[in-house]
Amino acid sequence: MTSSWTSNIGDGIALAAGPLLVASQTDSPFLVALAAMLQSLPWLLFGLWAGALADRLDRRRMVMIANGLRVAVIVALCVFIVTDVVNVVLVLAVILALGVAEVFADSASQTLLPMVTPKEDLAVGQARLMAGFVTANQLAGPPIGAFLFAAGMAWPFAVQAVTATLAIVLISRISVPQAAVRKTSTHIRQDITEGLRWVWHTPAVRTLMLTILTFNVAYAAPMGVLVLYATEHLGMSTLQFGMLTTATAVGGLLSTAFFDKLQKRVPFATLMRVVLTCEVIWHLALALNTTVWGAFVAMFGFGVYAFVWGSISNAVRQRATLSTSRGVWVRSTW
Repeated sequence: MTSSWTSNIGDGIALAAGPLLVASQTDSPFLVALAAMLQSLPWLLFGLWAGALADRLDRRRMVMIANGLRVAVIVALCVFIVTDVVNVVLVLAVILALGVAEVFADSASQTLLPMVTPKEDLAVGQARLMAGFVTANQLAGPPIGAFLFAAGMAWPFAVQAVTATLAIVLISRISVPQAAVRKTSTHIRQDITEGLRWVWHTPAVRTLMLTILTFNVAYAAPMGVLVLYATEHLGMSTLQFGMLTTATAVGGLLSTAFFDKLQKRVPFATLMRVVLTCEVIWHLALALNTTVWGAFVAMFGFGVYAFVWGSISNAVRQRATLSTSRGVWVRSTW
């Protein structure tokens, strides 16, 4: 948990500084949206492969190596900025490289919680991690990132490199069951095929996968150009843009106050339907909004339901996935 929270501080700083860096190199909506797409594209290209590797390799070590590569890329970006050779092409290349490393790090790290947590505590455990994500990644990180970017373009990324390095040191202290490394002679393509077959024949996970796919396509549309929406359409300052994500975090923190009781009293299926309805309302609100305060209200509301969605969707997946720590296998490939 400490490693996750530490890493999220640096990622939160980059959450504001990254789009601001892209926007400082170009005012093209296409290139700004392309930067967001390149960050997510590696999940489509390498997600299944990374999951299959996480089944075969030491997951803790896989997280450490992938995050070490992220640190190297971030340091290179700092050098580009300090030496004044940075341009939009280099920034896009760095974003793509960070996205690839993130796929392998997250594919392995997401399986660590169910390996060390009892099944009945997964929802609460996931909520605790989400609380750290909301606090560090979205509440504290973005305004700090915007402030550091205003002080100097290289500063937010230098701080991110330091926090990522500290997170690697912390996760090296975790002890996981030895059975986590799968002993197999099958080809990795067979593992991927088996994982896809398992997903398709597991109704809860299949429905969740299709829902998340649709959810993320809709979510990516406004978020990909949020920096232009905020700075050009609404006339926000650099610091105000950083605070926009903070409004989302405040909504998420509100959810933490009642999530434990909520998930015990209301069925997950009902909560997920409510969340998806809120998602439709959120998109309409952004489309019709023309004021700064309206954007803050919309992002606050997004934080309230997004926290609930993140905690529940991960808990549903982890409950449906068997755990090696209890004598059976955890699938990362899905």
